[in-house]
Amino acid sequence: MFTQTLDDTLVKTLVADAVTAPSMHNAQPWYFGYARASRTFTLSADLERAMPHADPTTRGLHLGCGAALLNLRVAAAHAGHRTSTTLLPDSHAPALLAAVRLDAPHERTDESLAGLHPAVRNRHTSRSPFTERQIPENLRAALTESAAREGAQLSFLTAPHRDTVLDLITHAEGYNRMDDGRGAEQRRWTHDTVAEPAVDDGVPDYAFGPRKRAGSAPLRDFAGRGTARGRAYADFEERPQLASLSTMADTPADWLRAGQALERVLLLATLQGLAGSFATQPVEWPDLRWILRDPQYGAGHVHMILRLGYGPQGPRTPRRSVDQVLTITS
Repeated sequence: MFTQTLDDTLVKTLVADAVTAPSMHNAQPWYFGYARASRTFTLSADLERAMPHADPTTRGLHLGCGAALLNLRVAAAHAGHRTSTTLLPDSHAPALLAAVRLDAPHERTDESLAGLHPAVRNRHTSRSPFTERQIPENLRAALTESAAREGAQLSFLTAPHRDTVLDLITHAEGYNRMDDGRGAEQRRWTHDTVAEPAVDDGVPDYAFGPRKRAGSAPLRDFAGRGTARGRAYADFEERPQLASLSTMADTPADWLRAGQALERVLLLATLQGLAGSFATQPVEWPDLRWILRDPQYGAGHVHMILRLGYGPQGPRTPRRSVDQVLTITS
């Protein structure tokens, strides 16, 4: 077995890549450990960053941590290391989500993961309008295969199911506006960057995107009932290209697989010139979530509705420093 100690600088670089992952309201609900002797990373849930109103089961938290886990694997592969990953390694410690052991450098490295690395720090959620240009079928197939590699199903929505999903998103937005607890939770994770210039988490006002003047694209309005200074209006796409991400079962391990699949899809999409955003509103309401499945072909449990298309990548949003989210032990 390869036992050479990994340089701490590289350990921190790998985690710096991992934490660029998306998470619900950019809460960054993760914590990493690294044990030098065993060359093993651990990924734990930071439950102080959970959202009991919008995410009472912590499914969304697991998705974000799964995305960070995929980034860690990509970064390790780029650095020349093969990884062995165990999900939920301790049944008595449910907050311990994964253990990732690094094997010998340059030994059977997963090139398909390493090739995604250029997108890790370039992927940003885009809440801007996309063009009406259609994603080619071969790229759709590649994105679907990318999700399948992580044990999830990506399905591009077609009419009339797409129209049903758009209606569900609208209904969910209405539910959210009437739920004071969810409103307060969203305000907790959004920031006026003039009043709070030094925040390192949440969604800053410059990342809200423009208000929708026309179009059917689904967007969460992080301004809520308030306003954001200098925010413009824009016309969005009339025929948004949406895809659902699902797994056959609905356990915490499946949520982690879905999060890894989500990030793998997003990284490939970024490399191929696509931008993306999320429509999680109906997934957050159990009575709406089950209707999201395609009535003819759908199976399993939907975890995310993705909006993909050709448009600008969103702005970089803040991240906590590596020193805040990583502990290295001997």
